[in-house]
Amino acid sequence: MKIPIEAMISKIRAGDRRTIGKAMSLIENDSGKTPELMNRLHTYSSNTYRIGITGPPGAGKSTLTSGIIRELRDQGEKIGVIAVDPTSPFTGGAVLGDRIRMMEFSADPDVFIRSMASRGSLGGLSRKAQELGDLLDASGKNYVIYETVGVGQTELDIADNADTIVVVLVPESGDAIQIMKAGLMEIADIFVVNKSDREGASKLKLELESMLQFRPISDKKWEIPILSTVGTKSEGISKLIEKIKAHKAFLEDNNLLVEKRTKRMNKKINEILQDHLLAVFWTSKKRELFEKKLPQIVNHKLSPYEMVKLLLNLVEK
Repeated sequence: MKIPIEAMISKIRAGDRRTIGKAMSLIENDSGKTPELMNRLHTYSSNTYRIGITGPPGAGKSTLTSGIIRELRDQGEKIGVIAVDPTSPFTGGAVLGDRIRMMEFSADPDVFIRSMASRGSLGGLSRKAQELGDLLDASGKNYVIYETVGVGQTELDIADNADTIVVVLVPESGDAIQIMKAGLMEIADIFVVNKSDREGASKLKLELESMLQFRPISDKKWEIPILSTVGTKSEGISKLIEKIKAHKAFLEDNNLLVEKRTKRMNKKINEILQDHLLAVFWTSKKRELFEKKLPQIVNHKLSPYEMVKLLLNLVEK
């Protein structure tokens, strides 16, 4: 039985887990109901603070995320988690390792954890992750945590949905040059050296400190902290949450939180507009012309620019 949008909104606002899950599936599957659902939820989405947890595979992000949830719940906060997993080669769905590791929160009505499959494509994934966060925001969550599986472009795009980005590294992550190549220096608000009881942790921390000295100086520059944690023992989690809250205060005091969220909304609107314009543009006649001329482009008899000109000038009858 389908739930009317009005009833769905009410249940989402009341924090009904089953309805939240169904609404998330509508978003992930590009349901025709998504625009109406997001329109209605938008006015209820504003207060949730979003944390991005990213870093190389095996860095202990899920264990660290569990520790953050535990600590924030002790403080009375309501938490949502969106774990972006690699796609299962068999089902096309998410590999639910993160949710298995967070089973201790399964009975907690104020914690909602969702694994989101990448399905092997960047297409729209970042926006969908943002919309799942908007939904959790509207359901009354104080914090939404985005946890990503690695440090590819997909993960960096999704982490960009966050207000504070925590980059998790371990001594096995390699040297600082590799960290720079992965683009982590540009996005990190907080560095965490997890599994810091292992050999090489001190060396990695020194390398990070050295690299941070070369960052451009700004009047409103956040001093990126480098923290040591042992996620399996919950060591350093309290300090990490202190720094997340300190970063939140820094953004608010310097009017940077509004600026960051404005940029995020600007990007989202442009993506929605692009999708809409493409859907309107690609008529059956234009697709037929495109398929007919494509071999000429491949054989260098027609340029891509000429192809676009032909499509734009095609008169529909």
